[in-house]
Amino acid sequence: MSGSRRLLIIGGIALAIWGMSYGLWYAVFAEHQALDNIGSSLTGSFAAAADRNPGVMESSLQQYREAKYVYERQVDVHGHWIGLAMLLIVLGIGFDRVNFAEPFKMFLAIGVLAGAVVFPLGVLLQTMSHGPLPRAIAIAGSGFVIVGLMGSAVGAFARRSSDVSIN
Repeated sequence: MSGSRRLLIIGGIALAIWGMSYGLWYAVFAEHQALDNIGSSLTGSFAAAADRNPGVMESSLQQYREAKYVYERQVDVHGHWIGLAMLLIVLGIGFDRVNFAEPFKMFLAIGVLAGAVVFPLGVLLQTMSHGPLPRAIAIAGSGFVIVGLMGSAVGAFARRSSDVSIN
């Protein structure tokens, strides 16, 4: 088994364990509070609307939007880490069919693995800051995954120099 294949499979398993552990932590320790915050802010906005109090209604709706934004990103992070982990494992299983030299295959494998870790991390950082840096981190991570997958696809369809016959 090549080093690049081993990196993808072991990295994918480690990332899957990380993603599941994060999801378990979130479900046990944080999700109920987040859902309670979402529900109470939405209830407050409806009550304020019924009382014809637009200021409180708008404030409650803003709290709802923020709580929902954070909740969705937390759930997305868990799902993306696990989904990308499965992608790494499947890619690793067939990675010996990528027709590049091992150092370049290792470069591709490191890029895809790094992107699979960094992309969801950037999404998670968006819950702490709405600025451009967390979005840039997420975009860079997804870029690493896309470029690595494109390189792997090109290598899978490329012919080895020994496969080409000269007549």
